[in-house]
Amino acid sequence: MATLTMTGLAACGGDSDKGSTAAPAAAGVDGVDDGSELALWTRAPLELQAKALVDKYNSGHKNQVKLTIVPNDDYVAKVGAAAGGGQLPDLFAADIVYVPNWAKAGLFADLTDSIAKLPYADKINQAHLAAGTYENKKYVLPFVLDLSVMFWNKDLYKEAGLDPEKGPTTLKEFKEQALAVQKLNKPGVNGTYFGGNCGGCNVFTWFPMVWASGADVMNPEGTKSLLNGTAAKEVYATWRDLQAAGAIAAGSKDETGATWVAAFQQGKIGVMPYPATLLPTADKTVKVGVAPLPGVSGGESTFVGGDGIGVSKDSKKSSQAWNFLAWLMSEKAQVDVLAANNTSVARSDLADNSFSAKDPRVALINKVAGSAQSKTPVAINFQQAFNAPGSPWVTLFRNQVYGDGSTLDKDNEAVTQVLGQQ
Repeated sequence: MATLTMTGLAACGGDSDKGSTAAPAAAGVDGVDDGSELALWTRAPLELQAKALVDKYNSGHKNQVKLTIVPNDDYVAKVGAAAGGGQLPDLFAADIVYVPNWAKAGLFADLTDSIAKLPYADKINQAHLAAGTYENKKYVLPFVLDLSVMFWNKDLYKEAGLDPEKGPTTLKEFKEQALAVQKLNKPGVNGTYFGGNCGGCNVFTWFPMVWASGADVMNPEGTKSLLNGTAAKEVYATWRDLQAAGAIAAGSKDETGATWVAAFQQGKIGVMPYPATLLPTADKTVKVGVAPLPGVSGGESTFVGGDGIGVSKDSKKSSQAWNFLAWLMSEKAQVDVLAANNTSVARSDLADNSFSAKDPRVALINKVAGSAQSKTPVAINFQQAFNAPGSPWVTLFRNQVYGDGSTLDKDNEAVTQVLGQQ
């Protein structure tokens, strides 16, 4: 996916120095519902949730939201072109790892005062709010959360002599349980799987293992990599040992992310880190156990991913757009739409609801989203450093899993160099 850089925005007329100072006009905590038409853009992976939210909002409001679904690979370029021409829609969502870049570039209106007036402002997912904060101003709210957790195949666990109701609580247990499944020697079945050539996959699933260990992956400014720390080394060693033992499925090495969840859904993998949003899909073919991602000696964490959403700098209907966002944070949207569709809620006070009560696994996923060790990493150059094909992060973890691990400090410095670029 292309990246909307600060330089690119400046070239097409965007503000590369600070976020927008525009804000929704004062119109009460809920904004204005006067029959206006609002344009909303989102990327294709969130189509299911976005359509459900828009349909529900439109059915109960005078305002009407017109939804545009954009192919994932085209989204950044489309937003960049619109931003340069002053043609952004009233509302647009963004992969949360892009939000710091776009907030700094001034693509969003300032929502600080409007968010503060919400009676449950302190219950909104803090990781998403932090990712959308620039120079102490808040620019986005959570749109859809996507969390990373540990999935295991209960049937394979039972066959391997493991307790099918107990997943790993430490990295050592993860390795032991994956090895136990591998020792079944079942054709086509492996202990585990990962995106061996997918930067985003392993940001999503390996960073939480570091956080659960009480360590960080970057400095607070997002300009220096700490991926050569003690906890990170334990994460790499765990995967390197699994690779040496033949417990990682062979296809992992070339996995760019397009099919990294498929083998588990086919019943071929014992245990692996996984996107929580795919629990309903995996449940159709596998008896799935769910646990938080563990650290070296315990702890629990998740990558609070997904998309944030804000009012664009170009909207002439900011108070009406805020009406949609205020509703989005309401119980009607969070529980009756998102929770009803097996999607994690973005408010901690709604984590226990009528839908999560039916499935303890969903309740656990909601709980870990609010854990102090669960985070959304913030860095202006996140895409270039981690997610892009051939990024220095991809080089680092491939050298750790498939090499001898001797290049860690050099590879970590390469990540720092990209993070620190102006």
